[in-house]
Amino acid sequence: MISSAIYLSYRDAASAIAWLEALGFETLQRQVGPDGSVLHSELRWADTVVMLSSYDAEYRIAPLVGSSTGAGVYLVTQDVDGMYSRAVFAGGTAVLPPTDIGWGGRRARVLDPGGREWSFGSYRPGEQWMASD
Repeated sequence: MISSAIYLSYRDAASAIAWLEALGFETLQRQVGPDGSVLHSELRWADTVVMLSSYDAEYRIAPLVGSSTGAGVYLVTQDVDGMYSRAVFAGGTAVLPPTDIGWGGRRARVLDPGGREWSFGSYRPGEQWMASD
């Protein structure tokens, strides 16, 4: 069961959807307006759902500072290297190549074609706390 989702808006939502599909996301729903803009879409990867639409106003994307914009989407995967390669091949910008991390696991980071940060990691946030509840 999905208990929460990520919501993102893009200047070119159709390209963002194509990029996510290249990563392995499945488009579950896509509503298009009379002008061709994406009014609402839902894409799923494992137990992660992303709701995505075209901009309804102009938004400012945080600039890259060091190896991060300071905010982004984190997808849990055991195939960090593969996700990173697919993301860059599909038009993403390499930020942090696949790297082993000190708190366990592996991670990588890219900017999608819209300039948003996506991280792929084998670390499962919150898992150790959920087991003790």
